[in-house]
Amino acid sequence: MSRSFLLIALLCAGTVLVGNAGAAPTTVTSAATEPVLVTAAEWQHMAQTGSRYPLFAREQTRAIGMVQAAMKAGIDVPTPKDPGGGYTHEQHKRNYQAIQAAGALYRLTSDRAYADFARDILLEYARLYPTLGKHPAGRGQIPGRLFWQMLNDSVWLVHASQGYDAIRDSLNAEDRRTIDEQVFRRMARFLSEETPENFDRIHNHATWAVAAVGMAGYVLRDQEMVEKALLGLSKQGEAGFLKQIDQLFSPDGYYEEGPYYQRYALAPFVVFARTIERNEPQRKIFEHKDGVLLKAVDTLVQSSYGGYFFPINDALLDKGLDTEELVAGIAIAYAQTGDERLLSIAERQGRTLLTPEGLQVAEALAAGRAKSFDFRTLLLRDGPDGKRGALAILRTGGENGQTLVMKNTAQGMGHGHFDKLHWLFYDNGQRVVTDYGAARFLNVEAKSGGTYLPENTSWAKQTVAHNTLVVNEQSHFGGDWRVGEKHAPTPLLFEQADGMQIVSARMEGAYDGVVFTRTLALLEYPELPLPVVIDLLRVDGNAPARYDLPLHFNGHIMNVGFEAQRALAERQVMGKANGYQHLWVDASTTPSPDTRSLSWLLDGRFYTYRFGASAPIRAILAESGANDPDFNLRREPVLIQRMDGQTQASFFGVLEPHGEYNGTAEYVHGANSRIRSIQRLRGEDADVVLLTLISGGTLALGIADDPTSARDHRVVANGRTYQWKGRYARIAQPVDAKPSARKQQESQRP
Repeated sequence: MSRSFLLIALLCAGTVLVGNAGAAPTTVTSAATEPVLVTAAEWQHMAQTGSRYPLFAREQTRAIGMVQAAMKAGIDVPTPKDPGGGYTHEQHKRNYQAIQAAGALYRLTSDRAYADFARDILLEYARLYPTLGKHPAGRGQIPGRLFWQMLNDSVWLVHASQGYDAIRDSLNAEDRRTIDEQVFRRMARFLSEETPENFDRIHNHATWAVAAVGMAGYVLRDQEMVEKALLGLSKQGEAGFLKQIDQLFSPDGYYEEGPYYQRYALAPFVVFARTIERNEPQRKIFEHKDGVLLKAVDTLVQSSYGGYFFPINDALLDKGLDTEELVAGIAIAYAQTGDERLLSIAERQGRTLLTPEGLQVAEALAAGRAKSFDFRTLLLRDGPDGKRGALAILRTGGENGQTLVMKNTAQGMGHGHFDKLHWLFYDNGQRVVTDYGAARFLNVEAKSGGTYLPENTSWAKQTVAHNTLVVNEQSHFGGDWRVGEKHAPTPLLFEQADGMQIVSARMEGAYDGVVFTRTLALLEYPELPLPVVIDLLRVDGNAPARYDLPLHFNGHIMNVGFEAQRALAERQVMGKANGYQHLWVDASTTPSPDTRSLSWLLDGRFYTYRFGASAPIRAILAESGANDPDFNLRREPVLIQRMDGQTQASFFGVLEPHGEYNGTAEYVHGANSRIRSIQRLRGEDADVVLLTLISGGTLALGIADDPTSARDHRVVANGRTYQWKGRYARIAQPVDAKPSARKQQESQRP
């Protein structure tokens, strides 16, 4: 009889209390106390075999070092008073880590000292927790009791439940009853019935809460708690874990709040799912919504470059593939799927879980079964039904080659930024066209207690802090995320062809009476050593307006390819609100219809950006950091194209990586652009963005106004006709091509 079946049978037979939270068990049996999150047999197998596999053995050694240091320091369960990053916050965090690790080590080593240590910490919590009310430093979100926000209380319970489950059958009846009632049941009630406004939300905070209550429910053999966790407080399925899976993930496994919060929410999703699968396999939780939780692990890895997640929405730049939440995700996903590509990520992480899933990863790595992860071009649909926009990822040149990301996703709730049709570009292992991410120093008490800084609202979320259209110096949706939740971009085109990848989307509702459409393409061509990015942004407004188009870039400026008035003695602030108050103006031009260029150097590679528009524009070089009295903002450069007084407008540009600078060997190759000029040619219902190369040859991209149309398009300019059928065409003409050869160079796509 399986452990899951045995548990169900006992529940049905009544040998274990399955009733209201807060009631004491009327019968204590060995089956009612043995571990259920990881079974005794599984622990025994890990204890017998774990040392054979280096990754698992190292993880156990790391845990031993951490727990023994905590034992030497002595038990410290302080009265909560500090926000994130403060002493009491960090100590309670250390305590749940110690409880979890000590429980695992007790099972793996049979050393009773580990069980006693975890027990004694929990008994201290049993004395403290009943005395606690609202956390004194609580602000903003719902305050917790151990921590400044309830979210962290949920995290504590998820981890502590795992450690307690491992030692629970080693305790005498009195200690077990005390910890059951005064810690786990009390905390579970607080996180559920006492705070329904959090528990029944569709949000990552609620994900942690339902996982915490559900895991505690399994440990305590309280099916009532489990059902509330799965289906919401009403147990009708209107909230709870299953509803959160349905609502927060798209069919492709993209998480509504973006990769950073997908990383954070992944742990409770997969750890709780693993618990459900072990105890109630008939629920087939990993098959729910076409296996979306396992897709989510792959999607999260895909949403990264150079080991770091794309920093869209409220995201910190230093979070990446080695984060502990993804360590759990990789191990659990591998155990479910056997996908050996995941092993290469585990190998990079150098970590695993002290669980059966972690042992499987360690065993497979020791056997040399890891395969390279396939970082690929893909479109990740957003929204529960996949109809709320998408994240487009275009890749070429391998894992650290070129990656173009176009953010055409939905708002992402309160953590979303006002950045529709925004883009990022990575190359040579570096962030080239950038996103600021979040303005926050996580758990650094000196910086606003480790919470989001005021500048997260005044700068990081604002549209001007991103690479997309700003109208009349206002942010999308008036800077109101609740309005933004009602509007999502419309994907128009996503396609790969020989030598190119292309994506297009349209946005309505970001501004009243304004519709803008953007097409981005990654083009390869023999005369260009590296792929280039072509960008075309078309704006259709109902009244004359100011249009700004920022480009945030990373690197040291090499050449300003336009005449500009420099701010040498003093710097003006660009504006008064909506992020503009945080921009110092370093240089500015007069309006001109001419195309311009800017080049910079980053990590030994040069980048040249050529740009123009359908009407005269100013080029403004600026830097973040104005009106920042507490020095909270990073100083980062931005180029802003400004067009005034137009109703209809088009902006076009090309970003070209080229050359090499080697400071060690003291040589420079290819520092000059291989593109001579860029033009936009207009037809009746289509545009052509034309690149003229230094050889005299040309490379053009034809883009239909309606990227869903299969009709013929014709653009006549400069004595030449560009004609194609369908949504787009890549049209190349080498300088020495004869007329018959030219025709062969044209690559048309339906």
